[in-house]
Amino acid sequence: MRNRTLGRTGLQVSEIGFGAWGIGGKQWLNGSDEESLAALRRAIELGINLIDTAFAYNEGHSERLIAQVAAETKAPVTIATKIPPKNRVWPARKGTPIEEVFPYDYIVDMTEQSLRNLNTDCIDLQQLHVWNPDWVHFDSWRRGIEDLKKSGKVKHFGISINDHQPDSALGIIETGLIDTVQVIYNIYEQSPQINLFEACKKHNIGVLARCPLDEGALTGAVTVDTVFEPGEFREFYFRGDRKAQVVHAFNALQADLANSGEAVATTALRFTLSNDVVSTVIPGMRKICNVEANAAVSAAGPLSPETLAVLKRHAWNKCFYQ
Repeated sequence: MRNRTLGRTGLQVSEIGFGAWGIGGKQWLNGSDEESLAALRRAIELGINLIDTAFAYNEGHSERLIAQVAAETKAPVTIATKIPPKNRVWPARKGTPIEEVFPYDYIVDMTEQSLRNLNTDCIDLQQLHVWNPDWVHFDSWRRGIEDLKKSGKVKHFGISINDHQPDSALGIIETGLIDTVQVIYNIYEQSPQINLFEACKKHNIGVLARCPLDEGALTGAVTVDTVFEPGEFREFYFRGDRKAQVVHAFNALQADLANSGEAVATTALRFTLSNDVVSTVIPGMRKICNVEANAAVSAAGPLSPETLAVLKRHAWNKCFYQ
């Protein structure tokens, strides 16, 4: 497993990180804690040392599972978590006052809850789980960040950028108050390359690339006949004619990669890592087989300029989260 530096934090993190949304057991169904714990253990065995979670992943359940494995293995892992919006609205809505989302006392209280869930005295990377650029000049989040760092309860701070809104982070990056950003970046969603990545490079901001497989749309597992559990996140994400759209886009991509000799999912992960601004990519993985397949991608290295040129044609301006 190759490591990269997480921006100005100086942390050495595995290129392939562990996205822990799926193991929360609420928005993603048909899993089990036993399966999730086994996947986490195997990930650590294979050199994955960055685990990204959030309090909102089933009210801290994902955090508690990670704490259990970290205590068992005593492995030197970097754990990133997130403060949910107080109004529980994703993404942040324009015009919503920051007092309804990230008031100072709430930022501190939610961090304390995550510290307890993670069974630790200090969080490696705390993140705001949504962001609105209109909040950049407000005092509450700034004091929250500064005081949590001064108290030693948080080492580094970042934001998770709203779905498909990479430029919304440009202003907060300029403040110098955050160390990382987490952003959707994959073959279909290439817009972070336009402005965000240049800003991150200029200010030495660590980048966590999320949704590299577009919630399964880049694996080939989603067909027009796929049925998801009622109430599961993916039932919403792939509703209506979206599965047909996904199949059409995937087939076109697969045809262009027919001579590559590797699975599209592998190419998709290599795509994210081919940009050296990306510090780590955090696919979700609840099964050992997926952990092993994803971890192996690090050794394959970046894609060729020729392949990247082909993939550029497959950028897709969509937002299935709405």
